[in-house]
Amino acid sequence: MPAMMGVVSPPERHPPLWSRAWEDVRAVLRRDPSASSALDVVLFATGLHVVWAYRWQHWLWERGLRRLAILFAQRTRRRYGIDIHPAATIGRRFVIDHGFGLVIGQTSVIGDDCMVYQGVTLGMTGHHGGRRHPTLGDDVMVGAGAIVLGDIHVGSHSKVGAGAVVIHDVPEGVTVAGVPARVIGDRCRGGCCELSLVPPVNTDSEDVRWSCAL
Repeated sequence: MPAMMGVVSPPERHPPLWSRAWEDVRAVLRRDPSASSALDVVLFATGLHVVWAYRWQHWLWERGLRRLAILFAQRTRRRYGIDIHPAATIGRRFVIDHGFGLVIGQTSVIGDDCMVYQGVTLGMTGHHGGRRHPTLGDDVMVGAGAIVLGDIHVGSHSKVGAGAVVIHDVPEGVTVAGVPARVIGDRCRGGCCELSLVPPVNTDSEDVRWSCAL
């Protein structure tokens, strides 16, 4: 029917769990230089195991089996030292590198193709009820030990440096670092000017990439 042309079918919007699982494996292979094969990723990648556990727990939560979802989430936390609330919304191809100490709160929203490192907290600021956790856009990287607090938005294609504390919205395509986090540079797409609140930093340098990861 012509009226239906261009409409995305429900299976495309919400692919089955097995399809997402394979996407998650390929995402780890693409983004983790220590991953040597799909088999090694499936067997040994702790972050991938946690992502899969979360997807199953979220599936239970969405179908009203909330106590069961929380029970399994608590088992995951005890086993891996990673706490993801089953009500959180996490997009496709999500990668957790190392991951120990990661906390993702109940109303957090994470877009597609995001990556987080160990010790990251997506937490609240004390406000109870309603939206109280951060939203990450697509292709966001959050470095080790970074803390993102409250109902704020981190724009797509942005990076949060290791150890940063983010308490305000972050624009798209920038790198933030420090306590509190400040913009240290953007990716200068489309000929835009360098955006800087501190002395300019080459955000594509090897040092900056390592600072986001370690």
